[in-house]
Amino acid sequence: MFNLSGRVAVITGSSSGLGKQMAYAFAKQGADLVLLARRIERLNELKKELESFNVKVLALRCDVTNTLDINSCLEKVTEVFGKADILVNCAGASKDYGVLDMSDDDWQFTIDTDLTSVFKVTRAFASLMKKNNYGRIINIASIYGMVGNTKIPTIAYHASKGGVINFTRACACEFAKYNITVNAICPGYFYTELTTNVLDTPDFKEFASCNVPMQRYGKEGELNAGAIFLASDEASYVTGVILPIDGGYTCC
Repeated sequence: MFNLSGRVAVITGSSSGLGKQMAYAFAKQGADLVLLARRIERLNELKKELESFNVKVLALRCDVTNTLDINSCLEKVTEVFGKADILVNCAGASKDYGVLDMSDDDWQFTIDTDLTSVFKVTRAFASLMKKNNYGRIINIASIYGMVGNTKIPTIAYHASKGGVINFTRACACEFAKYNITVNAICPGYFYTELTTNVLDTPDFKEFASCNVPMQRYGKEGELNAGAIFLASDEASYVTGVILPIDGGYTCC
């Protein structure tokens, strides 16, 4: 089960963090990979590492907020592979302020990067999936798209990830007739380049210990099983699902 040999997986934000971790996971399952991110030098390094799993890897520079960049990548993927079976929308960044302190520019930056980019990349690659009558789209949302929080003022991030969740449901309905499933994963607290400084503070560790039933952060690779499952042929009847992987945070 869950053999992805012969499948092509496109992963945004794969130069670091959760996207990079999932790139390894898909390579280990035999999927060929398309790595998209702005930092092409990092992608080229990762490409060499992933090719050791005997899979094909295409690394492309892409700003996921830029429609021309995305369409150029789509053309290249179509030229090289002729298809895109799996899309993981993982790229993201945010400006963390509460409502009263959030500027228009910081709000727009976060919405563009975390929500509008998901729309633009999905629009591009779902068109190719439709032609092939097959697709698995996995959007990386967040527990903060499901609930508010009392610890970090990050209103635009809450709004954008909540948007990703309902965008996922709407796409699941729209694309079902094309044999394309669309699901979302909502990570809890995981270490990435963007979160390490916050997660390592004594104050936040105490907060997490009190609010995460498993009393720890997620470990590297603990998102992978969910992503592999949702990307698999075996999950052909699973669509519109919002899957928290959060140590129980959202059940309290």
